[in-house]
Amino acid sequence: MQKVTVVIPNFNGIAYIRKCLDSLRKQDFSDFSVIVVDNGSSDGSRELMREHYPEVRLIALQENLGFCRAVNEGILHSDTPYVLLLNNDTEAEPGFVRAMYEAMEVRPRAFSCSAKLLQYHERTRMDDAGDFYNALGWAYARGKGKPEEKYSQSCRIFSSCGAAVIYRRSILEQIGIFDEEHFAYLEDMDLGYRARIAGYENWYIPSARVYHIGSATTGSRYNEFKIRYSSRNNIYLIYKNMPVLQIILNLPFLVAGFLIKFLFFASRGYAREYLAGIKNGFSISRNGKKAGKKVKFRLSNMKNYAKIQLELWVNLVGRFL
Repeated sequence: MQKVTVVIPNFNGIAYIRKCLDSLRKQDFSDFSVIVVDNGSSDGSRELMREHYPEVRLIALQENLGFCRAVNEGILHSDTPYVLLLNNDTEAEPGFVRAMYEAMEVRPRAFSCSAKLLQYHERTRMDDAGDFYNALGWAYARGKGKPEEKYSQSCRIFSSCGAAVIYRRSILEQIGIFDEEHFAYLEDMDLGYRARIAGYENWYIPSARVYHIGSATTGSRYNEFKIRYSSRNNIYLIYKNMPVLQIILNLPFLVAGFLIKFLFFASRGYAREYLAGIKNGFSISRNGKKAGKKVKFRLSNMKNYAKIQLELWVNLVGRFL
């Protein structure tokens, strides 16, 4: 039985998918398979994969159902102990899959391990060294834009970046897979947050190196779609994972954080999109309450909530270092 299934979501990624799949062919570890879940592409991506990558299992969805649905399809069609997610706009170094697999094998409490993501066009600079969250309600990529040699040590992180991450299937079966309400953005933070509440760990693994273009599907760092869904999903993330008393405890920070973000995006002409996302976030939170998607508070997890809260405060400082 193979140990790892690599799941790659794709939407009109013909400009990137070949390089991604070619890098997987060069891996020094063979005990893995590859599933590409295509979200209704119309650019020839499917035809390219069928013709040139017969070893890849292609799951072709009829329309774009979002990142979360695509990833979930891949997870549900796999049966290995580990599932490794990889963005289509990445290029992995030859030791990438082995490093991810071995990192999980020696960390029995790890739910996930996040790769060392480097900028594709400036390869000595970091793209992501693990994701963090703070009491302002801000999610951020550690080390973004900084020299890569500063991030050469493995460490625990708040959550793993979904662009290049390996998950333990047994824990996915316990806490659930990706919440498709997110569609895209912060879905990886939500999943890592749920694992932390349950008492599991997320790790950064610098020996697993991947080059990442970033925003290849949405086209830019700031755009209407990304801003609306990010603000929407951040409200939902807070509602879903924080008990009511923790929300009240963090409320002054959260109000300040959302106000700062509003002023930032308003200065760039995106005030309407940001506020629309906030409004929609409250709406889906109400629906989530009806659907029972809020993480149920358990007294047995109290120690985990306390650790998370301490990190939310500590990460206020870490965001600006």
